[in-house]
Amino acid sequence: MREPADLPLPPLREDLRLSEASEGSNGEPAWVIQDTVINRFYRIGWLEFECLLRWGQTPRQVSTQIAEQTALKPDVDQVLGFQAFLEQHQLLRAGPEALERLKARGEERTWLSWRWWLHHYLFFRIPLVRPQHHLQHLAQSLGWLFSPLTALVVIALSVLGIILVLHQWDTFVHDVVESFSVEGLLSFALALMVAKTLHELGHALVATRLGLKVGHMGIAFVVLWPMLYTDTGESWKLRKSQQRLAIAAAGIITELSLAGLSTLGWALCDPGPLRNALLYLATTSWVLSLALNASPFMRFDGYFILSDLLDFPNLHERASALARVSLRRNLLGLDEPWPEHFPASKRRLLVTFAFLTWAYRLVLFLGIALAVYLFFFKLLGIVLLVVELSWFIAMPIWRELKHWYAQRSAVPQRRRWVFYGLLAALLLLLAVPWRSQIDAVGVARAEHQLRVYAPYPARLQSVRGEGTVKAGETLVVLDEPDIASRLQSSEANARSYQARLGGLLAEPGGLAEQAATRERLRVQYEEARSARSEIARLNLQAPFEGQWLDVNPDWRPGQWVGRQEALGVLIDPRHWQVDAYVDQDKVHRLVQGGRVRFYADGQPAPVSGQVLAIASTRTSQLSHRLLASRYGGPLAVAAHESALIPTTAVFQVLVQLDAPLPSLRETRGHLKIEGERRSLLADGVTHLMAVFLRESGF
Repeated sequence: MREPADLPLPPLREDLRLSEASEGSNGEPAWVIQDTVINRFYRIGWLEFECLLRWGQTPRQVSTQIAEQTALKPDVDQVLGFQAFLEQHQLLRAGPEALERLKARGEERTWLSWRWWLHHYLFFRIPLVRPQHHLQHLAQSLGWLFSPLTALVVIALSVLGIILVLHQWDTFVHDVVESFSVEGLLSFALALMVAKTLHELGHALVATRLGLKVGHMGIAFVVLWPMLYTDTGESWKLRKSQQRLAIAAAGIITELSLAGLSTLGWALCDPGPLRNALLYLATTSWVLSLALNASPFMRFDGYFILSDLLDFPNLHERASALARVSLRRNLLGLDEPWPEHFPASKRRLLVTFAFLTWAYRLVLFLGIALAVYLFFFKLLGIVLLVVELSWFIAMPIWRELKHWYAQRSAVPQRRRWVFYGLLAALLLLLAVPWRSQIDAVGVARAEHQLRVYAPYPARLQSVRGEGTVKAGETLVVLDEPDIASRLQSSEANARSYQARLGGLLAEPGGLAEQAATRERLRVQYEEARSARSEIARLNLQAPFEGQWLDVNPDWRPGQWVGRQEALGVLIDPRHWQVDAYVDQDKVHRLVQGGRVRFYADGQPAPVSGQVLAIASTRTSQLSHRLLASRYGGPLAVAAHESALIPTTAVFQVLVQLDAPLPSLRETRGHLKIEGERRSLLADGVTHLMAVFLRESGF
């Protein structure tokens, strides 16, 4: 049986087009193969071009002729590798066996197949229109947009808009915050549609002006979320990288121009629907352009801009290949050849870029997985979450580990023991129960404290100054003229009825009225006693010995105070406690009596203490505004009327401090609590089981 190197190369498809492309960064000539059926382009180098010139012969004959007739010295495996590349991308004329493989692959890729949805639910495109005819007319009529004068005017107006917004920054922030509502989200969605339509139109117009054909425009679905897209695949026909850069940057430039002009419009408009619409356009365009489209770590505009600036096609794939080899060489000591030869400094930059891309995509894919789970109904969300985590995170890691295992015999003995030692240390770090410290936030307060209020609206007579007081000493004296007047009236009526009773004893018929008069006299006595009781309540006394604090120095006799207005705070400075709040996934590690260190804000030295009590249910309402995010605190809350409700599950823990705080005031701080020792592995398993139990019900 003849070897593959001695078999004639299969013929190429007749509909392919070959055109010269721009030279590479090293001066090497390049060409582009165009697949006219799907309008896809493949960049090839000098060796591949020479292979195409001699295509149809055997790989051995091709490699020999190239070595004899050019300065290249290829081997047979390189020619066979190029054949495999052409076959993989269906650029060869299909024979009977290839047709059967294509038929089987086509059946797997139909949208009715579960395999198609498994591979394409994250991203797939639906072409809608072929806009080339309309784009040519539009590009001619909008030619003035591409003049330098227009660019300068747009930049100047955008800078003016930013300056004017900075002068109204508080109003701008307030309008943005107020826009987060159901109607605001719908408006943001509409603004997003407008911005993305203009974004894609910018790509299409620039490509048309450069003489390219825009194959189609349509909708791309990213995790089932619709986004517009433009097919500018013919940009690989352009020999100048600056022209490709202009096409790639056109969308971002369009959105930034829209953002700048909308910002100016918002600053100049009066409040109303038009100003709100401009706000939505400005914020949506700024965020999408700078935060998403400009990122080079995904295949968005920023990636293609960076690739064209560096004149480095397939940046992600080539950098990732270098990074994988770098890992194998540095971690395992494998002597694998570099997939491409670059100077050491450039190779380090590419490897660093690949690592950053992996980290960015890991965070992004985890975020997408969580979004998929949260925004779809539970069963579909769980399925898509598992697919997302396994296909885009676990599978690449698993493929790399399989390669490591296959090359285990080539790993040097010393490096192998180092690797096993690091792996054992990692497992030990995960399995050993060394974690015991639990972080929390809280407010320290005196164990006994009394915030003094008026029992009802009253007039101030005197307030004791701040300082030490004993139990029973008067803190505040109030009076209420209406109560005093009622007391005087009741006492006067009582005297009148008392005199009346004395007169009835001397009258012959007075016995009949004595019972009624005594009843009236009793009522007046009760009213007088009630008035005296209310007056006594206006004499506010200290129920325990302590420090009298927080007295308003502006209080003056004769001022009226209400029931909600604090007159001062009485505390016992000897004993202090902390109301701490611990996350739900950590509270199970707490134990009563556990040691605590409380770090008050602004104080370098901690105060020690111990856990007194642990709540059995999650906190439904914060009792300290100091901890609420609405007042600059660390706990996120949702305000419901006057209540501050934590948005995440936290449990309250009561801590007794061993010593008082020097400030004698309520103080916010963070705590380090010693709990049960648990390993990272045990915590992870516990957390996963808790999530499984919580989400197992449908």
